[in-house]
Amino acid sequence: MPTNGPTSSDVVAGQKDPESLPYAMVKITPQVENVLASFAPQLAGGIQGPPPKDIHFGIGDVVSVTIFEAAAGGLFIPVEAGVRPGNYITLPNQNVDTDGNISVPYAGAIRAKNRTPTEVQRSIVDALKNRAIEPQAVVALIEQRTSLISVLGEVNTPNRFPANAAGERVLDSITRAGGPKGQGFDTWVMLERDGKRTTVPFGQLVYEPKSNIYAHPGDTIYVYREPQTFVAFGASGAQGQFNFEAWRISLAEAVAKAGGLNDSSADPASVFVYRGELPEVAAKLGVDVSKYSGPIIPVVYNINFRDPAGYFLATRFQLRNKDVLYASNAASVEDAKVMQQIRLVTATVNDPIVAAYNATLLRNSIKLAP
Repeated sequence: MPTNGPTSSDVVAGQKDPESLPYAMVKITPQVENVLASFAPQLAGGIQGPPPKDIHFGIGDVVSVTIFEAAAGGLFIPVEAGVRPGNYITLPNQNVDTDGNISVPYAGAIRAKNRTPTEVQRSIVDALKNRAIEPQAVVALIEQRTSLISVLGEVNTPNRFPANAAGERVLDSITRAGGPKGQGFDTWVMLERDGKRTTVPFGQLVYEPKSNIYAHPGDTIYVYREPQTFVAFGASGAQGQFNFEAWRISLAEAVAKAGGLNDSSADPASVFVYRGELPEVAAKLGVDVSKYSGPIIPVVYNINFRDPAGYFLATRFQLRNKDVLYASNAASVEDAKVMQQIRLVTATVNDPIVAAYNATLLRNSIKLAP
């Protein structure tokens, strides 16, 4: 019979069909929602989130070195130093060379790459302490060219700027790049660090502070727009593709966006959400992942709206981008279609007979007329 999709019994039976694409059935319960919440995307997923360490020098950075001596007549301060403004000398600014060194008179090449100013100062003092009078050194970063953060994509002023020595979070970096161009609810943020990538909705950085982790030198932050959508089929009030128009929505909100359930055809106990899950998530849901090949396991979630508690569960179950929402027809609807078909066939056969019988009555009536 014509229908808009599988019945509830077809969905249950389909997971055991050897010729069909294998999938798992999972009933939505509070335990299932807790598992899914624990695997919600976070910007720190796979990437370390603690504050960055001290800024380290890199090749190309411009460095200033100032050397102090305790008294005149030493290595750097002449005897007639009384006319000088102080007992120190400032060397010309210099770049950290390709070998990772800077040059200090009488100390030679001092390693600077991947070291902090304090570490470089200590090395300079160690190299000069046997030649200068109680030397002290101050090393400062004049121009930062290596410890940079790049913010690209849908921001007002894409830029590559020095990392803040005090530490800054991802939202701070995006703000330095002028903020996102579009609406926050359809904006995504991708963070790349040390060859790893992770992506979350922009709204999650705003509303869930734990996702707004610290940016590190060398990070690349890519901001892009991609409206989140879901597709609704079956016995809902409307079928089609719908935008979230929010950074996240619940299953209850998705059903409402699709016009609710059709009162004359929907089975409230047979509302399904089709989604691909990672094996580790499916395993936590009680799925036997050994039966499936590939990195994504098809999972069909079922919620029962005949149960009043189902509405509370639907408000907590978060829809994901590209989910498929399907409401099955009630079994009585399919039975009514069969009866309608039988009636149509019977009427098709019976109508000529009735027409012939009526024609005979009419002819006899004409003959008996005076």
